[in-house]
Amino acid sequence: MPLEPAWLVVLVLATLLFVVVAGRGWSRFRRRRKLRNQVLDAGRSERAAQRFLKSEGYEIEAVQPTVEWTLWVDGVPLLVRLRADLLVGRGGRRYVADVKLGGRASKITTVATRRQLLEYRLAYDVDGVLLIDMARGAIQEIEFDLASDQTRAA
Repeated sequence: MPLEPAWLVVLVLATLLFVVVAGRGWSRFRRRRKLRNQVLDAGRSERAAQRFLKSEGYEIEAVQPTVEWTLWVDGVPLLVRLRADLLVGRGGRRYVADVKLGGRASKITTVATRRQLLEYRLAYDVDGVLLIDMARGAIQEIEFDLASDQTRAA
């Protein structure tokens, strides 16, 4: 017995609706799984970075230390909170260590990374920052020349 045209239209529309809803659900699932894997990778990478830093003579002072500091916006104080990956020390100096998994973020030439490290340097009041590239197994000590009078163009 053939379907009437109206039922055929309903069946086609229901099938299309199912495909769209299923596709969105699948996309959401994939995004969540990717985010979960990134979080797990970051956690594993931070633990590996701790072992790596210890093997290089650094002492782990704090894991994911949080600091609050005040920015002034048009004379109005704004309290902001930062959380770094690690606070470490070696040879009487203290550093904020930022752990990266490779790629562009692990390069000091990347603007966002450089700004993040500068913010850490100022907010945590440390001697320097360490950029840890776990993909390469590299530690870079980054120091910023904060003598603004010396860096201004004449």
